[in-house]
Amino acid sequence: MSEVIKTTCPYCGVGCGVLAQVEADGQVTIKGDPEHPSNFGRLCSKGAALGDTLSLDGRLLFPVVDGESQSWDAALNTVAERFQKIIKDHGADSVAFYVSGQLLTEDYYVANKLMKGFIGSANIDTNSRLCMSSAVAGQKRAFGSDTVPCNYEDLERAKLVILTGSNTAWCHPVLFQRIKKAKQDNPDMMVVVIDPRHTATCDIADLYLPIKSGMDHVLFNGLLVHLKNVNEKNEIFVDNFTEGLDAALAVAESHASSSEIVANHCGLAIDAVEKFYRLFARTERVVTVYSQGINQWSYGTDRVNSIINCHLYTGRIGRKGMGPFSLTGQPNAMGGREVGGLANQLAAHMAIENEGHREIVKTFWDSPNIAEREGLKAVDLFSAIDNGKIKAVWIMATNPAVSMPDTNKVKHALAKCEFVVVSDCMKNTDTTRYANVLLPAQTWGERDGTVTSSERRISRQHPFLPSPGEARPDWWIISEVAKRMGFNDAFLYKNSAEIFNEHAKLSGFKNQGTRDFDISGLQGLSISQYDNLKPIQWPVTSDANKGTERLFANGHFYTSSHKAQFIAVDISYAAKEVSDTYPLRLNTGRIRDQWHTMTRTGKAARLSGHIYEPFVELHPNDSKKLSLNNNELAQVSSELGNIICRVNVSESQQQGNVFVPIHWNDEFASSAVVGSLINATVDPFSGQPEFKSTPVNVKSYATKWYGFVLSRRKLNILNASYWTCSRGEGLWRYEIAGDQIPDDWAEYARSLLCQHADAVEWAEYFDSAVNRYRAARVEDGRLESCIFIGPDFSLPERDWLVKLFKDNKLNDVDRKSLLTGKPASGEKDAGKAVCACFSVGINTLVDAIKSSKLSTPEQVGELLRAGTNCGSCIPEIRNIIKLNLESE
Repeated sequence: MSEVIKTTCPYCGVGCGVLAQVEADGQVTIKGDPEHPSNFGRLCSKGAALGDTLSLDGRLLFPVVDGESQSWDAALNTVAERFQKIIKDHGADSVAFYVSGQLLTEDYYVANKLMKGFIGSANIDTNSRLCMSSAVAGQKRAFGSDTVPCNYEDLERAKLVILTGSNTAWCHPVLFQRIKKAKQDNPDMMVVVIDPRHTATCDIADLYLPIKSGMDHVLFNGLLVHLKNVNEKNEIFVDNFTEGLDAALAVAESHASSSEIVANHCGLAIDAVEKFYRLFARTERVVTVYSQGINQWSYGTDRVNSIINCHLYTGRIGRKGMGPFSLTGQPNAMGGREVGGLANQLAAHMAIENEGHREIVKTFWDSPNIAEREGLKAVDLFSAIDNGKIKAVWIMATNPAVSMPDTNKVKHALAKCEFVVVSDCMKNTDTTRYANVLLPAQTWGERDGTVTSSERRISRQHPFLPSPGEARPDWWIISEVAKRMGFNDAFLYKNSAEIFNEHAKLSGFKNQGTRDFDISGLQGLSISQYDNLKPIQWPVTSDANKGTERLFANGHFYTSSHKAQFIAVDISYAAKEVSDTYPLRLNTGRIRDQWHTMTRTGKAARLSGHIYEPFVELHPNDSKKLSLNNNELAQVSSELGNIICRVNVSESQQQGNVFVPIHWNDEFASSAVVGSLINATVDPFSGQPEFKSTPVNVKSYATKWYGFVLSRRKLNILNASYWTCSRGEGLWRYEIAGDQIPDDWAEYARSLLCQHADAVEWAEYFDSAVNRYRAARVEDGRLESCIFIGPDFSLPERDWLVKLFKDNKLNDVDRKSLLTGKPASGEKDAGKAVCACFSVGINTLVDAIKSSKLSTPEQVGELLRAGTNCGSCIPEIRNIIKLNLESE
């Protein structure tokens, strides 16, 4: 057994501390770090399952050039030579990097340095463009800098927490638990949730505002007007430290002059709007939390500024328990912004358009060719690849063939691109299939560096596993290419500590308090000091050597006047209207237990137990109007394409809107990449795409049969018009359907289950009258695979069958019951997982609730442990209790 290693979670922007220990059998034990100030030992379901994601299945272990394994020298030479030739022939702007908030800060720094400082182009952008760039643009407009003024402690010190555009319970579960605990400890604390969807976050809401999709800026403009009318202006703060109020108020009053008008715009009850306005006006300590639901619009930057305006007007910023608080989506989205990972930034929060900043960076790097204008943002970058202006692209630690809007165009662009390089830990993704060169990168557990969380807290990621095969750090890969391109002296890094020190030194270079990002107090760390760096919030300077909890309390901002700016937010920008052809508005987002495109979470069986299939969620009235039944398959179409997914009818969805999760891709489903539906419409200030408002149509997807397959081996699904796959304990699970009935079901089943197999023990059942077929393959007395087919989606529960795969040998009772799909009399089927942390199924919950008369989630937790870890399942448990107590 190895020592316990302190590191940081690789998922969302909360930045939870993790304790990792490699056991004697090679398994990794994961626990929350009780000393880390972000989570104090808490972990969400994804974080708790990190140990289940560390297998080498599917890993990219060796460099690959044109489909053939190559040495590192050969692969690196190929990359350097091809980039050099294309630059020589077509100029620096003919190449691009597309990077990721999954990279460590040190990796990000080196990539940005190479592209902007030595190649001389700013064509480096990041997938953070898709989630956080409107928050960045809004903060820069208001504060003159990309500064998040708050910290997590403010969520607990606040008297009013507003959660808008954020399903915090599922997307930032540990922060949700901190808010929930603070509310329990302080009954006077109020929580307002603003969201078109009634999400799990509403479980702690004192006031829920089911706002019309896209109208948040109108609601907050109305709040600004209300604050004026009830004399809540902080005269000292506004008069001395801000500018632009009159213009912002005038525009707000033009369309949000009364609660009645706002309520009409927003689809809300007047009394609910007035209650919200009174709460904000009468509560000094207010934190407004916002995330992708605010950012991911074609006018997301304005929406951000409408929130910030209200905090500036009341002076509720920079002090304990108050402020506008942007929650980042990725573990190092903020670290990437610090080093200039976005196409319109330079390193250390400096600006490309600022000649003085360019000179500072050029001098510090001794750069031969600093970028002089901003590069192409993500959507424009892939358009430039498609039209041939960009001829070479290097993609690092991200999967744009899934995550970008209009993914069919992205795939087309990559397919025709002259030279595509992909650095990744996984060999087979939707993006790697387009690569001329694949470079094996380290991943979590092997990496060594830093990340920065939503509260500006820098934390260390430490390695606790050896790098498999020939995997290397991203910074090393980039540096080696840079050397081969002739930039040797600037990229002689021996370790990540050297890069971090350079990054810290640049942040303070010619700064003197003129820039918000300054960690010069951390420059010059020895390797030992770097290894032992404790979590710390920037700025970190000689005057603030223990970090900085909050910013702007002194009224000093980073605009040219050093005053914060009110921004006039009008309603001239609007999402594309729905139509008779596409009458519903598509919203996209995350689900509780999966992450991005599932390359990591897709490996963990317990994370696929709750939701294992892509779905479209719609209101019962819409499902009735469209003649759609719960659990049947549907085709969701936009003007760009269509996908197929399972119907989920839910009153939590607002009528006229539908929701589809972002995670599924061509590795896990036949046709479920929701990005293929999304128009590449972007915010004019931030370049962030609009993922929350695509007009779509939903209609029943006609099939002749439905089925599922369970198999110990990963299968190649043949002759099915629909399929999805997910991990189970020791098996793969497939949901399948077809629009053609096979001539011979036995032959079809054997073609699936007996791929690459000779003689097997085979059992089957076929009822031709109703087109119901079932078969099982047994090897050495244990269940190897099974298939169940029926005329509709009413198929046996899978959970008992999944349990049989845990047995080394089937007993006689289970053999006899196998093709019935039901356990023998007296046995219990746990049912679909509700609690991923402790694998507690819905049937187990229902039985316990009924037999023990459980009336609260806390009682359920005491008996079954469900809900006692991350707590993300508590709203669902509460609803199960309600339904079962009401039914008695």
